[in-house]
Amino acid sequence: MVRNLDMTSLRSFVAIADAGGVTRAAGFLNLTQSAVSMQIKRLEEMLDVDLLDRSGRKVALTAAGEQLLGYARRMLTLNDEVFGRMTEAAHHGEVVLGVPHDLVYPAIPQVMQRFAKDYPKMRIQLISAFTRTLKAQFARGECDIILTTEDTVEPGGETLADVPLVWIGAPGGQAWRQRPLRLAHETNCIFRQGVQAALDDAGIAWEMAVESDSTRAVEATVSADLAVHTVLAGSEPPYMEQIAHHGLLPDLGRIKVNLYVADPVHSQAVEALATLIRRAYAVRAVRGPVEVTVPERQAG
Repeated sequence: MVRNLDMTSLRSFVAIADAGGVTRAAGFLNLTQSAVSMQIKRLEEMLDVDLLDRSGRKVALTAAGEQLLGYARRMLTLNDEVFGRMTEAAHHGEVVLGVPHDLVYPAIPQVMQRFAKDYPKMRIQLISAFTRTLKAQFARGECDIILTTEDTVEPGGETLADVPLVWIGAPGGQAWRQRPLRLAHETNCIFRQGVQAALDDAGIAWEMAVESDSTRAVEATVSADLAVHTVLAGSEPPYMEQIAHHGLLPDLGRIKVNLYVADPVHSQAVEALATLIRRAYAVRAVRGPVEVTVPERQAG
């Protein structure tokens, strides 16, 4: 009797091997953890072998699983090549991009526009959240690509830019002269503690003017000249400006803009989007207009 392996189950098996666990694999595949587990169970029953060693804290491949992995990769590669050559189905689906709100402009809208032209049948889901939130979602496999603002870069990430953190306030405002200095930062803003520590080191008294995770509340308070805020240089909202404090406020150092891409990359489109983001920041680094060119699409 002829029996056929299920390609969906094989794809889940390879994703588990690559991601190191069922939970992350489910995130990469946009499936529930239970759905992935059921697919592996069916595959094990079909082959009458155990593919995963579940005895330890982390899922590992059995000897049979290791043997199947090479076959599965070749079968999936051939499957995807057929669809890539015979149809456009290889470029259907969704890419999830996570970006902190202060990094959205000016590059990301143009990157998304260029990507949509090259991959018209791919959807981009843009998530705007704090760096801590995005990194947690990325670790769970819920984002394909994230940008972060951090003091350092973690393994697996790459630094796209190194940008000064600057003080901003209302145009012509005087709030920065007041003592205690009134600060407006969202509760989960990654810059908040560092800014407070810099003021403490400088001996400048401060107080929080906003206790909220609402960016709108922060912007309204600062634009009303009731507090000051900090952003990456170049990302100031149009109704605020850098404060010319002439050294009366502490220097805040520089922040890294980091890129993290899901490993492994399960879609050519994900890598193409990452390439567009890299190019956008490379253009900004040489002070040119924020434009991105479209990477060549590979055949198939």
